[in-house]
Amino acid sequence: MMKNLIRSEREGRGWTQAMLAERLEVSRQTVVALETGKYDPSLPLAFRISHLFGKPIEDIFFPTGNS
Repeated sequence: MMKNLIRSEREGRGWTQAMLAERLEVSRQTVVALETGKYDPSLPLAFRISHLFGKPIEDIFFPTGNS
């Protein structure tokens, strides 16, 4: 699993989880799972997230150190 800054990026823009889900074309439950670290995104979804936030993937997702 990876850590991520999705919640802080979303909150910094004043978006709800539902608003982010709509922009990413995923369910709100997917956003919840991403933010809580219960779900790692597919590569295409990670690229959509980074594009939406205007940041490189490596500025949003971080390995936890657990293999």
